[in-house]
Amino acid sequence: MIPALVAIVVLVVLVLFFFSAAVRILREYERGIMFTFGRYTGTKGPGFVLLIPMVQQIVRVDLRITVIEVPPQDVISHDNVSVRVSAVIYFRVVDAERAVIQVKDFMEATSQLSQTTLRSVLGKHDLDEMLAERDKLNTDVREVLDQQTDAWGIKVSNVEIKRIDLDDSMVRAIARQAEAERSRRAKVINALGEEQAAQKLLEAARILAPVPQAMQLRYLATLFDIAGDKSSTIVFPFPIEIMEALTGARAAGQRPRDAPGSSDAAAPST
Repeated sequence: MIPALVAIVVLVVLVLFFFSAAVRILREYERGIMFTFGRYTGTKGPGFVLLIPMVQQIVRVDLRITVIEVPPQDVISHDNVSVRVSAVIYFRVVDAERAVIQVKDFMEATSQLSQTTLRSVLGKHDLDEMLAERDKLNTDVREVLDQQTDAWGIKVSNVEIKRIDLDDSMVRAIARQAEAERSRRAKVINALGEEQAAQKLLEAARILAPVPQAMQLRYLATLFDIAGDKSSTIVFPFPIEIMEALTGARAAGQRPRDAPGSSDAAAPST
């Protein structure tokens, strides 16, 4: 009786061991790379997979998008400025067979390749391009990574540069440059405003000049504006036309004494 019971227990244990070693359940986002006596014999999953213990092995591969963070890298830009750049890489496995067979550890390989690619690509650009054209840099790094990891069955979907750290001296230099740029724009805008105002004044003068009454009305309007001001000092504008009329009349009323035809000239003697 006891030997039979022991035999049954041993048989149950062997069945459980065989079942645990032979049965695999792969989730929807997983694939299994099957090896029979060390040779690749197919890709399995998702769902129920039955193995022959000690003859077949299976390697699980996750097909979901994986995120790896690239540690800060020292990069020297094309204009010889030293910066520290950190980024994030988004990729996923599209061919589980190549991801397992072609590279030992595709996660570590992709991480190391991302670091070297980030330094080489950003080193071809100036500092201004790094700061202003980050989307273009992300695209350039992604294309290079995607091309190199294609042999591993990996698709790089996105690259995002997180931070670009500068030295304090470079930060101050950029601040001075930005201030000078804002000052230049302010001067240009002020000059354009003066040019437009002068153009409008010239057009207004051309309209008012042919009509003297219009100039008088403008003079009266100016006096009305001055009268409404609360200042204790009042400046009355004097029209130039009146000054020219007075000057012309005075010049016409005066003649030199020795001029020909003057009444003071001496009469000829008889």
